Amino acid sequence: MMASDKFHLTPSFPCLSPQDSGGMRSSLMPLGPPVSRDRIITNFPKWYTPDACLQLKEHFHGQVSAACQRRNTGTVGLKLSKVVVVGDLYVGKTSLIHRFCKNVFDRDYKATIGVDFEIERFEIAGIPYSLQIWDTAGQEKFKCIASAYYRGAQVIITAFDLTDVQTLEHTRQWLEDALRENEAGSCFIFLVGTKKDLLSGAACEQTELEAVHLANEMQAEYWSVSSKTGENVKAFFSRVAALAFEQSVLQDLEKRNSTRPQVGDGDLIRIEGSSPETQENKRPSRLSCC
Repeated sequence: MMASDKFHLTPSFPCLSPQDSGGMRSSLMPLGPPVSRDRIITNFPKWYTPDACLQLKEHFHGQVSAACQRRNTGTVGLKLSKVVVVGDLYVGKTSLIHRFCKNVFDRDYKATIGVDFEIERFEIAGIPYSLQIWDTAGQEKFKCIASAYYRGAQVIITAFDLTDVQTLEHTRQWLEDALRENEAGSCFIFLVGTKKDLLSGAACEQTELEAVHLANEMQAEYWSVSSKTGENVKAFFSRVAALAFEQSVLQDLEKRNSTRPQVGDGDLIRIEGSSPETQENKRPSRLSCC
């Protein structure tokens, strides 16, 4: 059983608002037992198919590797990166999350009411890192509730059932709804086909071709997984964690570099990214002679 912290939220849950859920991405410190061995990532995880992937590279960004070696990753190790999983009812969103977080599969899952989330901890390039994985309801009547929890997502996973092509078409609308709650270009997008164990041969290849085509339209990375057998589940979430971690480190480095003071002429201290007018206004006033 994998180490994981379980929380259940319903529409009347009093302690956590949608705004809080987005803020937790950068403000909470992960707690719990030591990271399990299969959550330790030292090398950049590989994509599922080169025909629909976010990055083809095989190594972490040079600046990220250097920062990790120097243990100079700022507050990244204290953050939770928010991942939201969306898709139709019964495509297997909960099964996918439970297979990864608990290493279990239950044929008789009940439909998610409102939202649930799991916190899964990693060690990436020697730095602690956590994903907050949100399981959202696929039923239409809960859509307005679940959509409030899309905000602040760093990763959006749109799931569909490989045996039901209609659920693939519906991922367009699910993604549109999730993106509406987030800033443009701020999220990694994944398109995930579930129940891979139920398809084989030509049928699986044809569905995957259609999914890869759609993933490219969405600017998403494509994966096929099986929650029943566990096929590709750990590899997929390792990929999600590595991409989110790398982005977090790069953003932290950029933020710190943009506010680094530089010595200017005379008594003027210049701050990178500020305008000359702002710099001039911040010049200390001189006392006049009497």
